[in-house]
Amino acid sequence: MNVYSLKDVRNVAVLGHSGCGKTTVCEAVLYLNGVIKRFGKVESGNTVSDYDAEEIRRKVSINTSVIPVEADGKKINFLDTPGFFDFVGEVKEALEVADVALIVVSAKSGVEVGTEKAWELAEEAGVPRMILVNGMDDENADYNRVVEELKEKFGKSIASLHYPYMENGKFAGFINVVKRAGRKFVGDKVEDCSVPADLEDEVEEARLAVCEAVAETDDDLMEKFFEEEEFTEDEIYGGIKAGVLDESVTPVLCSSAVKEIGIYVLLRQILKYIPSTNELKPVIPVVDSDGEGAGEVEVTEDAPFSAFVFKTIADPYIGRLSIFKVRSGVLKRDMTIRNINKGANEKAGHIYIIRGKEQIEVNEVRAGDIAALAKLSNTSTCDTLADPKFGKEYKPIDFPKPYQKKSVSPLAKGDEDKMASAIQKMLEEDKTLLFEVDKETKESVISGIGDTHLDVFVKKLKTKYKLDVVLGEPKIAYKEKIRANVTHRHKYKKQSGGSGQYGDVQIDFSPNFDDPEKPYEFEEKIFGGSVPKQYFPAVEKGIQESVKKGPLAGYPVVGIKAVLTDGSYHAVDSNENAFRTATMMCFKEAFLKAKPTILEPIMDVVVTVPKDYTGDIMGDMNKRRGRVNGMESGHNGKQKILAQAPLSEMSSYATDLRSMTQGRGDFTMELASYEEAPQDVCNKVIEAAKAQ
Repeated sequence: MNVYSLKDVRNVAVLGHSGCGKTTVCEAVLYLNGVIKRFGKVESGNTVSDYDAEEIRRKVSINTSVIPVEADGKKINFLDTPGFFDFVGEVKEALEVADVALIVVSAKSGVEVGTEKAWELAEEAGVPRMILVNGMDDENADYNRVVEELKEKFGKSIASLHYPYMENGKFAGFINVVKRAGRKFVGDKVEDCSVPADLEDEVEEARLAVCEAVAETDDDLMEKFFEEEEFTEDEIYGGIKAGVLDESVTPVLCSSAVKEIGIYVLLRQILKYIPSTNELKPVIPVVDSDGEGAGEVEVTEDAPFSAFVFKTIADPYIGRLSIFKVRSGVLKRDMTIRNINKGANEKAGHIYIIRGKEQIEVNEVRAGDIAALAKLSNTSTCDTLADPKFGKEYKPIDFPKPYQKKSVSPLAKGDEDKMASAIQKMLEEDKTLLFEVDKETKESVISGIGDTHLDVFVKKLKTKYKLDVVLGEPKIAYKEKIRANVTHRHKYKKQSGGSGQYGDVQIDFSPNFDDPEKPYEFEEKIFGGSVPKQYFPAVEKGIQESVKKGPLAGYPVVGIKAVLTDGSYHAVDSNENAFRTATMMCFKEAFLKAKPTILEPIMDVVVTVPKDYTGDIMGDMNKRRGRVNGMESGHNGKQKILAQAPLSEMSSYATDLRSMTQGRGDFTMELASYEEAPQDVCNKVIEAAKAQ
């Protein structure tokens, strides 16, 4: 593959609802450019993009694939992203390095939830958008309806550059509304034709809408538009490009990727309207190692080399593959570069251009382009690779936090270390997975975006690393406390030949209202030496060990105050162990008399949904024993619902919220406090502990 300069490279993230034809569009691009000899199909599991075993099995994209093609002396890197919501991290990676988001919309289904999500993610990333209405060969395709839905949803930036027409109920061609020129499909060729007479009014209406969008990009054009003067083609094309640059114009095209129709036009329009990386973002902000702002880097080939690693592929056979976008300068083979984040030097041994699973070796790669390096020992996703003198870091990708939690354990005993190693490699690939050992419950817990995400995680462990694991519901980190004051005495006496065991303690137990989250507070108020001072530490140790597992259900105890007030000792049989044991027994007996209860974790929850769903969300929150504390206005007219709810009621919320809102809702959650659980919940927790 040739080496391309900054001005000749375009990076296109392909987004859209699952099943809208993103992968098929990429396959058509490869086929029509002669890169592949056989047009693969998602259903057959033989596309270039979907090469992972799980993608082939499920017949959906799971990972972002880089698909470079060469056209008209330039290079376009398509980034084929998953449409399923659980894999939003892959979309985030693609948008981080994209010059444009190509949102594919089904001509049959129209604007779907995935379309809305794609638009929002591109808008959030500050990436301009193009829209491709795909599947025009379907008998239920309705281009006009789709365009109207797009305008209704996304506003007047929508500019339809094509107007399709049908012959005998089939997609026969389209009209370039700017040129007022028709293009007709004849076999595998495209021929010029006149605009059908019955479509002239519709074409003029579509052209007027394009001119209105273009007028917004320039004051002179706006004045000309209001005076109803005709725009020249050059003015329209210049306005479209300017509008794409400032995100005020969104061109809309049409195609039938499966029939290979409209794909050449798509490539030409991308090269015509999408500016190069340095035109879109002439400078990129960088930060110091502490995350503080430290200036900007000019996007040019003449600057020192720097690149951002936006994706990592960890394969048990080929090792780690770090995929990056060059943001300045040129990377040449065998250069010594520095990982700025890790403070370690790396060697750029072999430089690869990635096409699906294929690796094409090149000698150099320039600013604006995407490439990969293999087996970098210190490099991971979001790292900055650069000239050793560069010294700054690019900001990391803001990945969504995963809240769907499951306990994870190996099926075979003794595979704990193997599981930890395999999961660590998977975490290198997927930054929306989180693995941790819960400090309270000591369980290994894996967190993902949703159930499908975690199911793929399990399947990948099996296929890639030959490891079977079991997922389960994670334990809730309950706590135990007392609600009443109790004075209790316990004498521990044991005689079995020789010196015996003797410890006698009287302790006042009470709730610690001053510091309710502290496990315990201990003091002594002994008068007359009834318990010698040398045994005070043993008594405190008994308290310290007792609070680790409470008498009710074995959960940690918090908020208890213990005061040693009396006791007795034996000159021969008393020792530290005897007093520690006496204290532990005293604690257990007293605790059960002091109105004990279970504390449950309460979460701060922020749910962001369209206004139409607020009633359903608040009603559901009440069913979860939650309480709604207020509402705030969110982005794009959405509402933020501020609530608190018990963690035990939120285990499946990621899936439930998606179901309630058809995928339009998001939420965040973090620990707020611990509160007393209702008696019926306490009973269930205690019974479950007894059953275990």
